[in-house]
This record gives sequence, C-alpha cells and structure tokens, in this order.
Amino acid sequence: MPRIPLPSPEEMTPEQRRVHDSVVAGPRGQVIGPLRAVIHSPELAARWSALGEFLRFGTCLPKRLNELAIIVTGRRWTAQIEWWVHARAAAEAGLPADAIAAIREGQAPTFADPADAEVYEFARQLQQSGTVEDAAYGAVVARWGARGAVELAGVIGYYTMVSMTLNVHGIPLPDGVESPLRPLAAEGLTPLPPARQSVGAAE
Repeated sequence: MPRIPLPSPEEMTPEQRRVHDSVVAGPRGQVIGPLRAVIHSPELAARWSALGEFLRFGTCLPKRLNELAIIVTGRRWTAQIEWWVHARAAAEAGLPADAIAAIREGQAPTFADPADAEVYEFARQLQQSGTVEDAAYGAVVARWGARGAVELAGVIGYYTMVSMTLNVHGIPLPDGVESPLRPLAAEGLTPLPPARQSVGAAE
C-alpha cells in the first residue's frame, strides 16, 4: 500500500497535469514508479523527469550498459518497480538472461563481454562502498572517456534516488504484477558479489 495519495490525471492540479502530460508525451510514454509520488511537487517532478530522460536515454553508454547499471542499483535497494521495468529493458538491449538472473538472486554474474563486467564492477563498488577503486574507475574511463565515467556515476546516483523514493513511499507495482525481487539480507541493503568473466572472453 502506498503511504501517500497517488493522484490520477483527473485528480491532479493544473501544474501536476502539465508535468504528467509532458512525461506521457516523452520517451517514457507513461507515468509509473517514482513520478507518481514526486508529482506532489510539480517543480521537482519536472526537473526529475528531465534529468531521468537524459540519464536513461541520452548518455554516451550503450543502452545495455546503462540498463545494467540500473538493475545493479535496483537489486542493491530491492526496488521492485525499478527492477521490473529495467530488467526487461536490459534483456531487450541484449544483456544475457543468465547475468540478469544471477544479479536478481544476489549471485556473481558471469560476463563474456569485458565492457559488461567493467560497468557491473563500477556500479557494484559504488553501491557497496560509496566509491570506486582506481582499477574499476580506470577501466570505464579507458573505454568510454571521462564523459562515460561521469554519466555512469550519474545514472547510478539518479537510480539510487529513484530506489529510495519507491521504497520510502511504498509505490506499488501495477495490478497483477508479482514482486520480482525477494529480500536477500536480514536487514539493510542487498550485498553484491564481484562478477566473473567467462573463460576466453576477449575484447
């Protein structure tokens, strides 16, 4: 059950409705997840939506890697809607199903593509410790440049905010959708193990 009212479009103020209609007309196509809560502050919601559109659809990283960073974040925070939306998007973008399943179950994923392993490790370290070791940071910079490292950190930070918002306000999944994530820690955040790289994986 949500902790706050989640207004329908018909119940929104004119300011809220303008934000709602702008989101629906954009690449998201619908208002689900955190924006259902954030719409209570239309000014915040408008800026939130603009930032989120860029970080989901406009970074220099391939969609597969962007979505990988998002699902690592969603699993860390056990954010049900975030996982439900972005695990499907990651699969559609080409992330292997076995890697997605391993992340969902809190197991070490195996990656054949070194770029996948690099992004997973960057996201994992940032979520686990609040920073990224030099080797993991340097691998992302070497492949995607300073812009890539900045945008990847931005994606992880933004979707951490998304996760917190979903969890604190109790935003529900759509009707009929089962929770895709089970709690993997007695309390607190989900631990994330380091990835494995396939034997013979090459650039």
